[in-house]
Amino acid sequence: MRGHHEKHRSQRTNWLRAAVLGANDGIVSTASLVVGVAAAEADREGVILAGIAGLVAGAMSMAAGEYVSVSSQADTERADVAREKEELATDWDHELHELTDIYVERGLDRELAAEVAHALMEKDPLGAHLRDELGIEEENGARPVQAAAASAASFAVGAGVPLAAAAIVDRALLVPVVAATTLACLAGLGATAAVVGGAKPLVGSFRVTFWGALAMGATALVGSLFGVSV
Repeated sequence: MRGHHEKHRSQRTNWLRAAVLGANDGIVSTASLVVGVAAAEADREGVILAGIAGLVAGAMSMAAGEYVSVSSQADTERADVAREKEELATDWDHELHELTDIYVERGLDRELAAEVAHALMEKDPLGAHLRDELGIEEENGARPVQAAAASAASFAVGAGVPLAAAAIVDRALLVPVVAATTLACLAGLGATAAVVGGAKPLVGSFRVTFWGALAMGATALVGSLFGVSV
């Protein structure tokens, strides 16, 4: 009999969230920075330099933020695991009854729930309690380094899009080309993330392009109002 290896979309949550957040932030923040600096009448070199600085700073910031955030989650999970180990070592019967009560609340009659709890605790008591009592599963556990690397890499890739557009077009066309390229990429990113997550692609596209357009519009306004020629 084959083991159970069915994949679910929820198992993609950790890496998908980090990658989408990083790419979206990379595109939006760098494009907004480029558009804002360009709207202030800076020359091409100044625009590109500002964009590169934004890419490096943003990637490092995303990596640090994800690492700290997910590390906190991992610390909490480790504390819960340690507590559960201690409870299993000191009060086995209570833990057995606790697991039984969980299965009763999920719809099993008490006799069957007790049999299931006993069987699972004979095989893997810690795993049973982590999964069914605390909702912690190994494949979905917090991985700080993985999340930090995914965020930094996806931010850098996203930030490269408006930078590449700014580097290859005439200075006079820089703002509209960067804006159009950015919105197109955001639409594609939103649709892709929605499909991978099981949602509607049009909804995913709209929500990221809306905020991207708003961000670029705001920075362009600031740049045109307060910028000076350099």
